[in-house]
Parts: sequence; structure tokens; C-alpha cells
Amino acid sequence: MGCRVRDTANGEIFIMIHEIKGGNDMSRLARAKKAFATRRISIGKMGRLLTDHVAPRSGDLVFARVDELGQHKNIELESGRKARLFPGDEIILAYGNRYAPDQYEAFVPESLGPCHMVASGGIAAKFVCKHVKMTTPTKITPIALIGNADGDVLNLEDFALPAHKGETKPAPYILGVVGTSMNSGKTETATQMIRGLTNAGLRVGAAKVTGTGSGGDLWSMRDAGAVVVLDFSDVGLSTTYLANPAKVEAAFVALIGHCRDSEVDVIVFEVADGIFQQETSSLLNSEIFRRTVNALIFAALDSLGAAAGVRWLLAKGLPVMGVSGVLTSSPLAMREATAETLLPIISTDSLSTPGIANMLQIPTGNSRPNLAGAA
Repeated sequence: MGCRVRDTANGEIFIMIHEIKGGNDMSRLARAKKAFATRRISIGKMGRLLTDHVAPRSGDLVFARVDELGQHKNIELESGRKARLFPGDEIILAYGNRYAPDQYEAFVPESLGPCHMVASGGIAAKFVCKHVKMTTPTKITPIALIGNADGDVLNLEDFALPAHKGETKPAPYILGVVGTSMNSGKTETATQMIRGLTNAGLRVGAAKVTGTGSGGDLWSMRDAGAVVVLDFSDVGLSTTYLANPAKVEAAFVALIGHCRDSEVDVIVFEVADGIFQQETSSLLNSEIFRRTVNALIFAALDSLGAAAGVRWLLAKGLPVMGVSGVLTSSPLAMREATAETLLPIISTDSLSTPGIANMLQIPTGNSRPNLAGAA
């Protein structure tokens, strides 16, 4: 049985992989706990379990056994429910690299050997370092890659939304949230803005354009009122860490484009991690990002981070209109940040009010804006 495996360095190569003998592949797959990151590939598209000394790629689906519970004792299912894990459980994950300074750095391994579940959303990788407050991630043994009926390994990119090369609908106001680091308050900032803009009578689309596959942030954005919510896994990426910059830019364009196709008035998107993280920095430095974004809100942990981050963004010619995030828990930190950035420091409570539309100068009413900053 031939299986085509793509090698990004050397082009396409063909190797032989073999179907697992004994047992019913489909019944095992149907019983497995299937992670959120794999939601775009239904069980019906899965035909065979495939194994050999194969180097997996980011985005490949893997059928694995839980060996020892670690930091993540639950797995987020396609529905969003957090299912408890037990040693011996069989699970369906996607391979992917992970960048999370508050948790793990991890990489797609070179073989189907033992590795880890490094995110509860369903990412398989081999961790190399962790934050001191984290325990070792849950240990898993990959049993096989998951293939279709023809024996081709299934990968998220094969089930992605179509690429988007240009706008097909009037351009809404496009508002981004970036920050100093992981856990600086980016998702809460985006979520509260979605709530405020929705309260102002606007149709809001939402997207998380970089990060690690997980549903928590998406559910928050949907709960806040967004009429369409997408992330990078919808356009074929299990994670964006170590993805080619051109692929990250294409994902950004596609996510904004598909949100625009839903005829929204405003798009709120989040860029994960801090502005110095390599994929984030590359995207923020790109011409397509500059042309697309009307305004940015910067989320920071403290006043020093706010001042440094705002200076960095303004030096790139990016339209920073305000600061929010964790620092708004402290009136003193807010006062310091105001003095240093000369920008509005917006508490999360204020973000959720209808007045945020006026503060950001977002047109309201029946006519949708067609702004020069749109892609």
C-alpha cells in the first residue's frame, strides 16, 4: 500500500506503510475520544490505521493511547466538553509544534515513538522544556497515523476552508488584539470588545489567527455574540509555531476573508502570544497586515510592558488606538501606562459597553464601512 508523504525540504516522496492487522479500525476510531483540533475531519473520512517508521508532519492525525496522566487530565472534545482522561484511553489528536512560555515548548517528533499531549485541545508533540509551575505533560504512545480509505495520511490542511485571495464583500472595520505575552489578557480583551460592539448593534466576526489548537477562546468569542468565529485550524493549521511565514500570512488573509463573507460590520481578531514571538512578529511586520488592519488594541501585564509594546508597534507604523489587558486590574498601573503611552487605557468592563464603538470610531447603523485599510 503506497502512501504519499510530503517533505517540505525535498518535495514529495513515496514510502510504504502498512495497515494494522487485527481488530476493527473503524470501531476503534469511533470509540476513541476525538479532540477539538481534529474537528474538521469527521470519523466518516477515516478509513485505516497506518503504521511504520514514518516521520509525521504538523497537522497529521494520530491515533494514540494514554499512558500516564500529567498536566492535562482532560481532553477537549469536538463539542467543547472537557472529557476526563484515563490511562489506556485511545484518543485522536493532531501533531503540532507548541510555543507557550507559561506552559511548554514542544515539537513534532521524527517518528511515531512515545511523546506527549501538550494541549488539551488535542496536540501531540514531544516536549523539550516547561514552565517551572507545570508538571510533565500527559504521556502518550502513538499507535498509528490515521488514513483515508486509499491509505493516504489525513492532514488538517486537506480539509481547510478554501484559500482567500481577495475581498468578495464590502470591507468591514478590522480590529486586532495583540499583547506582551501569553496570559496578558488578549482573549479577554477581544471577547469583551465583541460583547461591546454587539451591544452597539453591530454584527461581529471573530478570528484567532495564530496559536495552538483549542476551543476555549473560540467559545468565549461566540458566547460574547460573534456571529462567525474561526481560527487557524479552520484553514489547515493545528498550530502556527514554526509555520512558514507565508503560510501564516495566507491563513490570516483567509480568516479575515471568510469572516468578511459573512457580511459582518466589524471583525475582531486576536494574534496569540507576545509581539516578540517569531510568527507573531513576522505577521505584524508584513505588508498584508499593515494594509488590512484599521486599529489595534494592545494587551499588557504591566505599565512597562504597555509602554515598550506601544512604542514597538508605533515604530512599525501600526495603528494602536488603546491599551487594555491584565494591567487594567490596577488603577495605579493604568495611571502609569497613560502617562507613558499617551493612549486611552481601557478597562475590560468599559470594553463591553456600547460606547466602545464610538471610542474606536466604528461606523454604526445600516451602512457598512468600506475603509482604505481593508485588504
